Amino acid sequence: MSTARSDSGGDAAAGDGWFSDDGFWTDYAPLLFGGDRWGEAPAVVDAILALTGAPAGTPVLDMCCGPGRHALEFAGRGHSVVGVDITEPYLAAARDSAEAMGLSAEFIRADAREWSRPGAFGLAVNLFTSFGYFDSRVEDEAMLERIAESLAPGGALVMDLVGKETAARDFIEGEWFERGGKLVLTEFEVVGAWEGLRNRWVVVDGDRRVDRSWVQRLYSATELRDSLTRSGFSSVDLYGSWDGAPYDQKAERLVAVARRGTDGIKSERR
Repeated sequence: MSTARSDSGGDAAAGDGWFSDDGFWTDYAPLLFGGDRWGEAPAVVDAILALTGAPAGTPVLDMCCGPGRHALEFAGRGHSVVGVDITEPYLAAARDSAEAMGLSAEFIRADAREWSRPGAFGLAVNLFTSFGYFDSRVEDEAMLERIAESLAPGGALVMDLVGKETAARDFIEGEWFERGGKLVLTEFEVVGAWEGLRNRWVVVDGDRRVDRSWVQRLYSATELRDSLTRSGFSSVDLYGSWDGAPYDQKAERLVAVARRGTDGIKSERR
């Protein structure tokens, strides 16, 4: 389902795993992780702790951690933290930041569909729409299963993503803007019956032009709840913002808080 477009405009096959292409993420890092994004991390971590009631010092797993915005914020508050991502340049940047800040955090390069550390964490996070990019829903749920395995009984997973409902409500076919001295052109296209959203970003930086496209699988609130339940979580609460507002027609984001049962994992697949 996914495609990746190179600088030359040629498409890479979906099976190549565009998300494991370090060049893709380094090309777009200045756009995705600017100073304003880093500045959001403290408020997001405040909200996560409020929604989950996680006590001080709870071990935290940041799955698809990127350059470590939230992992480092948790570490700075005294949590033991493990960040997992497929992109080595981001992990290297996170390690450098941790060292510069005098923080202790572990950053691991691994496939989110395969990595787990059974029962090691009281809290897991998957943030900034870092979900829905594998080639099938089964693979998406494999990642959720690994997270459930990594949580201790009673532990919570917090996810933050663009829901299908808000994607449809706010859909635009494209726009352009300037950021960091670069011109950015975007195009969006619905895939199937709102099964996904094809994104194309063209970045013009002087004489250099980067042209990439990819598909994000869209989940409605009920579809996400069903996937979490099938993957081993015993309860799922859904919110429309970080302040715990309902997921309704005014929703800003889809925020899910899923908990592993106190008596272990109960998966519909098992």
